[in-house]
Amino acid sequence: MNRDEMLRRLGDPSRVWDLVIIGGGATGLGVAVDAASRGYGVLLLERGDFAQGTSSRSTKLIHGGVRYLQQGNVSLVLEALRERGLLQQNAPHLVRNLRFVVPSYEWWEAPFYGIGLKLYDILAGKLGFGPSRFLSKQETIERLPNLETEGLRGGVIYHDGQFDDARLAISLAQTAVDQGATLVNYAAVTDFQKTDGLITGVVARDEEAGEARCIRARVVVNATGPFADAVRRMDDPATEPLISPSQGIHLVLDRAFLPGTEAIMVPHTADGRIVFVIPWYDRVVVGTTDTGLESVVEEPRPRDEEIEFLLETSARYLIRDPRREDVRGVFAGIRPLVKDVEAEGTAAISREHAVDVSVSGLVSIAGGKWTTYRKMAEDTVDTAAAVADLPERPCPTRTLRIHGYDPQSARHGPLAVYGSDAPRLQKLISEDPRCGEPLHPAFDVCAAQVVWAVRNEMARTVADVLARRTRILLLDTRVSLDLAPQVAALMAAELSRDAVWAAEQVRAFRELAEPLLVS
Repeated sequence: MNRDEMLRRLGDPSRVWDLVIIGGGATGLGVAVDAASRGYGVLLLERGDFAQGTSSRSTKLIHGGVRYLQQGNVSLVLEALRERGLLQQNAPHLVRNLRFVVPSYEWWEAPFYGIGLKLYDILAGKLGFGPSRFLSKQETIERLPNLETEGLRGGVIYHDGQFDDARLAISLAQTAVDQGATLVNYAAVTDFQKTDGLITGVVARDEEAGEARCIRARVVVNATGPFADAVRRMDDPATEPLISPSQGIHLVLDRAFLPGTEAIMVPHTADGRIVFVIPWYDRVVVGTTDTGLESVVEEPRPRDEEIEFLLETSARYLIRDPRREDVRGVFAGIRPLVKDVEAEGTAAISREHAVDVSVSGLVSIAGGKWTTYRKMAEDTVDTAAAVADLPERPCPTRTLRIHGYDPQSARHGPLAVYGSDAPRLQKLISEDPRCGEPLHPAFDVCAAQVVWAVRNEMARTVADVLARRTRILLLDTRVSLDLAPQVAALMAAELSRDAVWAAEQVRAFRELAEPLLVS
């Protein structure tokens, strides 16, 4: 997957693409995979990097949604559990089984949550990850050594899925390209082309070259997540909002705060939220919050009150209480929730998705979550094909293997998330052993992964590498700042850039990362 090759594919300005997709997050990439696998001509344009926004800032869970079960939204849970099972089958190198413990401190909690989680098991059916069961107090402590024991009665254990969201996004991009799609990052759509009031194409600007292109399309899909309404207003300034944005943040702590192999699920916090404490890449992720927003920005920042809420909530359940100085990383994302005028607060708004078609023919997909990206894409492509009067073709993605598919990927060690591509990285290391040396003693990330990201994953900036191709920015912000010059130098050599470019990359990364330091 090479950006120069993708730009060459754009070549003929007279070409009419079946679908032009705006947005390279989970939803847009899913639409690209679906449409390309049906044999349609697909072009995806992303103004930044793939999964640069919310799609790389999730809770790292592929799950049915226990909270939605509490809300009585059985249909959403059923759909999400089915999609969870399909994704594990199609991307076993990226999705793994994770055990969660719900600790109980009141007499009624274990039976109450236990019954709900048994229903969760039943809804999952043959695609289940494992049965839930009750735990004694002693079993709960053994599984969660740092759990607060005062008043502890026991717990319930259940199963869900964990993944690396940005790595799945890159794998989906590669899958789309494998299926014949053309994808271009750092290509911003700035306007629509119309004929008799109907959209017939887009105007896109190559952010690297500064050049604008007119691109023709039979149908345009707006898959821009939190920015969907901005794109809809570009089509029709008077359009009513479809999105009710909500911010969620996560804290990253040292593994010592959760030394076992299980995660903690807090089903009901003081303000009615669910909070997870999850092992991830030898760190611990704590999240999330649910803060309603009046507007959206490209780089949302965690608020002090959100950080304090997560620290205070986790302290109630952990013997060793985390403090601000213990936070290694923090990340914030914006959920593109479908607007619900009757909901009180964004926590009450459903994560179900909606497909909207404007008078001009713009197809917009809003809402949903990572777990259901495939079904969202299927519904969107069905609608887009009808709008464009494309030949009707069945959706093959229920059984389509994601790029890198490898059921035995664990044998690749630190390179397991690359799946079947891992041997090619290992070959790169064998050809130059220096490429196999860790960039930093705290992480199993080596120079070969930077080189690979540039050559095969369309990484164009230091942030692309440190935030998304690897996850060092999220896992340890200070370490990522230390590594920025080294990564910039490696990338400059691969991209034939000079020292001025490398210095500007380091400056831009510092501007991004330094506000994320918590002290």
